[in-house]
Amino acid sequence: MGNAKRDETARVLADFEGRWQITRRIVQADGPEARLEGVAEFRTVPEGLIQDEVGRLRIGDQPEVEARRRYLWRDDLSVWFEDGRFFHHVPPAGGDTGHWCAPDQYDGRYDFSGWPVWRCIWEVRGPRKDYRMETEYRRARE
Repeated sequence: MGNAKRDETARVLADFEGRWQITRRIVQADGPEARLEGVAEFRTVPEGLIQDEVGRLRIGDQPEVEARRRYLWRDDLSVWFEDGRFFHHVPPAGGDTGHWCAPDQYDGRYDFSGWPVWRCIWEVRGPRKDYRMETEYRRARE
């Protein structure tokens, strides 16, 4: 009875711990394409994992700028903004998720099929936003 085997295709919080190289492409419906190259570090805290991203963002022909973001991931794979608001839930086997940020809808998809390389894709639509953002994560060489 105590020999239940974990589904190896389903991700758990500990799978994300560590450093990841990230490549992000943002395609605006009516603006220049943006690209980000950087690192995401998932580190243990009492509440789960803090995801800290830092990278160099280039939007069209503009000079590069530093971009940063932070999220909290909990054991149930829920993701929270730095200010404590709920963002979305990561499907353990990959798949669809979403977030309503009035007045815009964020439709996300996690792809773990090439693990440990994985992707997160967001399609954002609404009166204020209209873009597709795809991020690829690869284990960083230490």
